Amino acid sequence: MNDQRFIIEMGMGNDQYGMDYQKAAARAIESAIRRSAIPMYATTGLSHKDMRVQVTIGVQEPSKIDTIALAQNLPRGRAKVQAVYGGQNIVNPDTGDTIVVATAAVEAFLPDQSQNWT
Repeated sequence: MNDQRFIIEMGMGNDQYGMDYQKAAARAIESAIRRSAIPMYATTGLSHKDMRVQVTIGVQEPSKIDTIALAQNLPRGRAKVQAVYGGQNIVNPDTGDTIVVATAAVEAFLPDQSQNWT
């Protein structure tokens, strides 16, 4: 595979009350892709199906992430999500509640297009 990364966006999401890692991860992905627009598809004739999307989610308990469900919710491309150790758990000293913080890196790749440009 000779893919070239053409975009990377970072996002952060949290769940303040339920310690729901999945919810925090989904919010982190949404935060990242909300700031992205890829207008080249409208002008180049490339298909969104040619785009490979790689998402890395960082949370304190990666095993609590349903990566398949997160990938299915991405709007474009062929997506793969992996969960790794990262993010933060922040304990409220007054209540003992834990805020779950997830980070996301969303990368998009296309097959090498250099032959199409001069």
